Amino acid sequence: MTEIPTASRGGYQPPDPIEVPPLYSWPPRPVAILRWITTGLLFPWGLVFIALALASWHFLTPSLDRMASLEIWWVALIWLRNAALLTLVAGGLHWWLYIRRAQGQAYKYHTRWLATDSRKFLWGDQVRDNMFWSLVSGCTIWSLYESVTWWAYANDLIPQMEWSAAPLYLAIMTIGVFFWSTIHFYLHHRALHWPPLFRCSHELHHRNVNTGPWTGIAMHPLEHIAYFSVFLLWWVVPVHPVIVLLTGFYQGISPAVSHSGFDQLMVNGRTQVKAGDLFHQLHHQYFNVNYGNTPTPLDKLFGTWLDGRPESLAAFKQRWRSQRRQAGVPNT
Repeated sequence: MTEIPTASRGGYQPPDPIEVPPLYSWPPRPVAILRWITTGLLFPWGLVFIALALASWHFLTPSLDRMASLEIWWVALIWLRNAALLTLVAGGLHWWLYIRRAQGQAYKYHTRWLATDSRKFLWGDQVRDNMFWSLVSGCTIWSLYESVTWWAYANDLIPQMEWSAAPLYLAIMTIGVFFWSTIHFYLHHRALHWPPLFRCSHELHHRNVNTGPWTGIAMHPLEHIAYFSVFLLWWVVPVHPVIVLLTGFYQGISPAVSHSGFDQLMVNGRTQVKAGDLFHQLHHQYFNVNYGNTPTPLDKLFGTWLDGRPESLAAFKQRWRSQRRQAGVPNT
């Protein structure tokens, strides 16, 4: 029987360091790049969100002619669809990992469970707090961006393109969603760590050091406005509406997976599916590293990449303590 890794005193530590994807290697490594795109970038969650976008466009989105006028009924339907899909993914992961505890602490980054008695969170409960900010603020602002995009499409105010007109271009743009999202995330996220913006908005998300599925888009409304502005690219770059939906789902739902708090999701005690993102988990723990995501390694470019190796963590902590001493701040 295969031994299942369990959380140590400091939580589960993947055996391999976080590396820059082969897409950025020189000289180029075509086979490695193709393997990374298919098995790293797309499988399985990228394909899940592409499938959700296709199904939602055909079955869960009003026709464009009905969205030519901004009306509350169809905007509410967009919100209900987004909230339901987020609840399906985040709620399903939470039930499996935190309520049923189907795999115990195997692959869990933290040994502690989510807070149920903390003044940091609304009602003292981390999960209820995260659900409130995700559904009430997150889904609302996400749905408003999406709805305005549909209204603009329906009134020919912004360009769009049919698959029959440019299938290769749209296939490339479909993959491009994942890169655009991660570039956008680094840029606005780095800005949110400017102390005035951090104090008035981003601090709310950073209360979650030990993250769970509902933490993903548990943010202040001001941060949601910046976070979901990812839609604005499609107001000037022509794409098919399915790509607009994919953008929303990747931005709104995939953080439930990456913030799950577990490196791997186990099914039937054997099958493992990649879940949590150690790269971003380290950002929640250490604050001023790993502002972006690995598909677009801007952190490597700007010197804020932390790869998770014990020696890297030790060196980072030493630098942090040294900086605090130089600033006259006592280490606690």
